[in-house]
Amino acid sequence: MTVWIPGEVQPLKEEPLNHWQQLQYGMFIHFGLYSVLGGEWKGEPVKKGYSEQIQMWANIPTEEYEGIAKEFSIENFDPDEICSLAKDAGMNYIVITTKHHDGFCLFDTKTTDYNIVQATPFKQDVIKLLSEACERHDLGFGIYYSLVDWHLGHSFDYDNNNPIPAHIESKIEEQLTELMTNYGPIVEVWFDMSSPTEEQSELFKNIVRQYQPKAAINGRIWNNRGDFRTLNDNQIPDKSLSGPWQTPASIYQETWGYRKWQERTDVNEKALHLLQSLISVRARGGNYLLNIGPRGDGSIVEFEADVLKKIGKWLKRHPKAVLGTHSTQLPKQSWGEMTVNHDQLYLHVFHWPESKEITVSHLITDVLDVKIDNSKQSLSWSKDGQELKVTLPEEKSDELITTIKVVLADELRVIPEKIVPLTHDGCEIDSEQLEREYNYEEKGNYTSLVETNFKKLAYLHRKDFAKDEMTLTIEGDASQHVNYRIRLNGFEKVVNGKDVIGKPIGPFTLSKDDDLFTLEIALHNPIHLYQDLQMTIDRIQIK
Repeated sequence: MTVWIPGEVQPLKEEPLNHWQQLQYGMFIHFGLYSVLGGEWKGEPVKKGYSEQIQMWANIPTEEYEGIAKEFSIENFDPDEICSLAKDAGMNYIVITTKHHDGFCLFDTKTTDYNIVQATPFKQDVIKLLSEACERHDLGFGIYYSLVDWHLGHSFDYDNNNPIPAHIESKIEEQLTELMTNYGPIVEVWFDMSSPTEEQSELFKNIVRQYQPKAAINGRIWNNRGDFRTLNDNQIPDKSLSGPWQTPASIYQETWGYRKWQERTDVNEKALHLLQSLISVRARGGNYLLNIGPRGDGSIVEFEADVLKKIGKWLKRHPKAVLGTHSTQLPKQSWGEMTVNHDQLYLHVFHWPESKEITVSHLITDVLDVKIDNSKQSLSWSKDGQELKVTLPEEKSDELITTIKVVLADELRVIPEKIVPLTHDGCEIDSEQLEREYNYEEKGNYTSLVETNFKKLAYLHRKDFAKDEMTLTIEGDASQHVNYRIRLNGFEKVVNGKDVIGKPIGPFTLSKDDDLFTLEIALHNPIHLYQDLQMTIDRIQIK
């Protein structure tokens, strides 16, 4: 079988997402008054919840929590050191908490005196200092902004799903405008929590668009108004997701803000785990935003710096294997992950089989060479049809992850996992033969995030189907309140949901030069990019 599809998944061409998707790996920073407490209140560790939310979990009275600002001298805060660490780690941008749920602002604002300039001994704008340092170090700069604000009147809610009343909405408008106009170019705006209305999400989005049109907005602006989907904290999806998305991750999954009593174990073990997460996210097409939590004096925790530098050294040993690559259409393998850059396919071996042999299936492109990445050491390999077998070296070539570079003769071409043969009479496609493209949508807050199937695909291989036209009939169930787009090799028809089930759709004109036909079923003009298809397909008849 010679049919194939392009194997490299390219980023979107539209801005600001094209630039944002190419950032790929960044540093998240959680820093604020909670950093002074370090996960403790009145000498006792607070074991519930994240430490940056300690005011809620320890039920600290507002007056007492406000008093912490007098201790927030951050004499060891060094924005150039932070940027240097990000560069050493291989990161391309930084996102910092401008205001977390406690409402304390790390920027100079006219909206409240509860900010770093007016309420602390430091008396300088941390956001301004870091944004300027990012520019000096050629790093993108992004901001985190909480839509929950306990200081402005939100009550403690363990789900942080507070609605936004009018007086808080107006403050958000003012603060967002300040942040969008006073800190230079911004690459990412990272909203968090709350339960805004659709109108509020649209309002906040428009403020960003007005002043920072090149900034990508995360999905936690809610009501599906974001440019990219932010997954759950530390979530690594078990399959590739379509479209732009990001995993926010912390060095410790238990907290984001600094915690004095946090267990810090082996640097190598932690670096290995996080590097595998980074590679898995990149192999599935996402961006990875990895968090550090500086101490209350502004200093970086040594363990966190060591872990990031360890990851960065590995990335420097493999400069083209992860960053700058894209996800593939190849099926997931049990031994690890794969990334690709045109004619360079990288095999990241997480699990070494006892046989010391790994296999890549569904690969059409001819192979020229297989070697240890960033090495002259070639490996023994063979390719039989669509299957590449590689014999691993006797010992791992890297203390963290062994990566193998497969030099291809041309761009990556793959055979789809599911192909339906088109016989003389046509074919029947059952539900198991359909591919599904996934992402997530929500109904306005964190706890409503659900997986969606927003496109169905089928690959049809012409065998002895000699007709110039094709008609299809879908059996199943579909929403009657939407229109569907049925596309077959570039030709498309829009069908109302009332007519999409049980009625012939077509005809579609076919080219005699094509051996593989791609059938796509999606919503026509969806409300947002990841709106669920609202369709169940039992089978499709092709004639």
